[in-house]
Amino acid sequence: MKLGDGVEQAIHSVTMLSTLSEDGVLSAAALAEFHGLSTSYLLKHLQALSGAGLLDTVPGPKGGYRLAKPPEKITLLDIVLAVEGPAPAFRCAEIRRRGPNPLPGRYTAKPCGINVAMLRAEKAYRAELAKVSIADIMADLSAYDDGAIAARGCAFLEIHERKTAR
Repeated sequence: MKLGDGVEQAIHSVTMLSTLSEDGVLSAAALAEFHGLSTSYLLKHLQALSGAGLLDTVPGPKGGYRLAKPPEKITLLDIVLAVEGPAPAFRCAEIRRRGPNPLPGRYTAKPCGINVAMLRAEKAYRAELAKVSIADIMADLSAYDDGAIAARGCAFLEIHERKTAR
């Protein structure tokens, strides 16, 4: 299974936004700069996250993005579904019914075993993503950070975080 680059970008952006002060926001341009990304491409994913209720958008010249929920309430699955959409990765096209000698209907009345196995795997994959919150990601990061990672983020936020009223 291959997820688009936007999923990684969205997860990193949400993780960065989880470190903001209570009244802080970051612009899409600042998030893109921090991660070395195209602002226009990242903006598309930030809008999807906002549309899914994971981010709040603060309009105006001092506006930007912040989490709409606590980091404990945002899972990796939430982010993947916001960016990639809810459709399953595997979509059975019932090719058993095609070709020069398609299977008769009595053999295709039940779902294809391949489709069943693929959807079972996707269910397990989604269940695992649903178990991991942004707070979990941050806790794992804190466990191995010797201070350099936190310092990098803090230095960036010192310059780019905007304060707004909640």
